[in-house]
Amino acid sequence: MPSEHNFDLPHSSPLLIVISGPSGVGKDTVLQRMKERGLPFHFVVTATTRPKRTGEIQDKDYKFVSKEEFARMIEADELIEYAIVYGDYKGIPKQQVRTALASGKDVILRIDVQGAETIRKLAPDALLIFLTTESEEELVHRLETRKTETAEELKLRIATARKELQRIESFDYIILNHDFHLDETVDSIRAIIDAEHHRVKPRQVTL
Repeated sequence: MPSEHNFDLPHSSPLLIVISGPSGVGKDTVLQRMKERGLPFHFVVTATTRPKRTGEIQDKDYKFVSKEEFARMIEADELIEYAIVYGDYKGIPKQQVRTALASGKDVILRIDVQGAETIRKLAPDALLIFLTTESEEELVHRLETRKTETAEELKLRIATARKELQRIESFDYIILNHDFHLDETVDSIRAIIDAEHHRVKPRQVTL
C-alpha cells in the first residue's frame, strides 16, 4: 500500500488590498456594493478634511476631521500615508489597519493612485488593484455627469485622471468597472483575493 503523506501547505496570512484608480471609475460605489453583500473584509475608513457630502455618514464613509485634527494626527504619526487630494487632506489611520490585520481579516484600502504607490513602498506585499473604465472618454463622461465639482475642479480632476491612467504598471491587477455591471466588478475582486490566498508563496504584509 502507498504510504500516506500529508502536504505541509503554506499558511496564507491576511492580505492588505488596495482598491485604486482615477476619480470617476466608481471606487466608492464598488466598495459600497462589497459591504452590501456582506463580504468578510475590514474596510478601512479614510480620514479626510473635505466637507461631508449629502448622504455620507461619519466614521462609515469617511472619518471627517478638521485641518487642525488632521495636523495633530500627522504630528502624532497616526497615519500610514496622507496626501492633499484636490485641496483637501486624506490619510489612512495606522492603528485601524494594524488591528484589522492582527484579527486575521483581509483589509481593504480605498485610496488614490499616488497613495497606492506609497503603500507599495511601505508594504511591498500589499495587493494593488486598479479600477478603470473602457476608455478615457468614458471616464471623462462619468466625471462630467457627477456634477459634484465646479468647472475648474472638474478640469483638474480630468487632467489628474489622465495622468493616473498612465500608472497602471505599478499595480498587480486591472479591472474594467463597466457601467451597470457592478456585481461583475465585485466578483472579479473576490476572485483575485481568493486566488491570492492560494499562492504557493503567500504575501506577508507588515506595517
